[in-house]
Amino acid sequence: MDALTAFGLFSVTAMLLTYALEARSRWFILGFAAACALGSIYGFLQGAWPFGLVEAIWSLVALQRWRKAKFG
Repeated sequence: MDALTAFGLFSVTAMLLTYALEARSRWFILGFAAACALGSIYGFLQGAWPFGLVEAIWSLVALQRWRKAKFG
Protein backbone atom coordinates (compact mmCIF):
# COMPACT_ATOMS: atom_id res chain seq x y z
CA MET A 1 0.00 0.00 0.00
CA ASP A 2 1.49 3.33 -1.01
CA ALA A 3 1.27 6.52 1.06
CA LEU A 4 -1.55 8.04 -0.99
CA THR A 5 -3.72 4.94 -0.62
CA ALA A 6 -3.03 4.86 3.13
CA PHE A 7 -4.01 8.53 3.36
CA GLY A 8 -7.25 7.80 1.50
CA LEU A 9 -8.01 4.85 3.76
CA PHE A 10 -7.41 7.00 6.83
CA SER A 11 -9.67 9.73 5.45
CA VAL A 12 -12.65 7.53 4.68
CA THR A 13 -12.25 5.60 7.94
CA ALA A 14 -12.28 8.89 9.86
CA MET A 15 -15.38 9.94 7.91
CA LEU A 16 -17.17 6.71 8.81
CA LEU A 17 -16.28 6.87 12.51
CA THR A 18 -17.10 10.53 13.01
CA TYR A 19 -20.37 10.22 11.09
CA ALA A 20 -21.39 7.24 13.22
CA LEU A 21 -20.66 9.21 16.41
CA GLU A 22 -22.27 12.53 15.42
CA ALA A 23 -25.26 12.04 17.74
CA ARG A 24 -22.94 11.96 20.77
CA SER A 25 -21.45 15.43 20.39
CA ARG A 26 -21.38 18.31 17.98
CA TRP A 27 -17.57 17.94 17.97
CA PHE A 28 -17.96 14.76 15.96
CA ILE A 29 -19.73 16.87 13.31
CA LEU A 30 -16.64 19.07 13.18
CA GLY A 31 -14.50 15.93 12.97
CA PHE A 32 -16.64 14.74 10.09
CA ALA A 33 -16.10 18.06 8.33
CA ALA A 34 -12.34 17.72 8.77
CA ALA A 35 -12.40 14.12 7.56
CA CYS A 36 -14.38 15.19 4.48
CA ALA A 37 -11.76 17.86 3.80
CA LEU A 38 -9.07 15.16 3.99
CA GLY A 39 -11.14 13.01 1.64
CA SER A 40 -11.36 15.95 -0.75
CA ILE A 41 -7.60 16.40 -0.71
CA TYR A 42 -7.20 12.69 -1.36
CA GLY A 43 -9.58 12.85 -4.31
CA PHE A 44 -7.72 15.72 -5.92
CA LEU A 45 -4.31 14.15 -5.27
CA GLN A 46 -5.29 10.87 -6.91
CA GLY A 47 -6.81 12.66 -9.90
CA ALA A 48 -10.46 11.97 -9.17
CA TRP A 49 -11.54 15.60 -9.16
CA PRO A 50 -15.32 14.84 -9.04
CA PHE A 51 -14.76 12.94 -5.78
CA GLY A 52 -12.59 15.77 -4.47
CA LEU A 53 -15.22 18.34 -5.36
CA VAL A 54 -18.11 16.44 -3.76
CA GLU A 55 -16.11 15.82 -0.58
CA ALA A 56 -15.27 19.53 -0.38
CA ILE A 57 -18.99 20.33 -0.59
CA TRP A 58 -19.74 17.73 2.11
CA SER A 59 -17.13 19.39 4.29
CA LEU A 60 -18.84 22.77 3.91
CA VAL A 61 -22.25 21.23 4.64
CA ALA A 62 -20.88 19.59 7.79
CA LEU A 63 -19.29 22.86 8.92
CA GLN A 64 -22.67 24.54 8.52
CA ARG A 65 -24.35 21.77 10.56
CA TRP A 66 -21.64 22.10 13.25
CA ARG A 67 -22.16 25.84 13.43
CA LYS A 68 -25.91 25.40 13.93
CA ALA A 69 -25.70 22.47 16.35
CA LYS A 70 -26.17 23.02 20.05
CA PHE A 71 -23.14 22.56 22.26
CA GLY A 72 -22.85 19.18 23.86
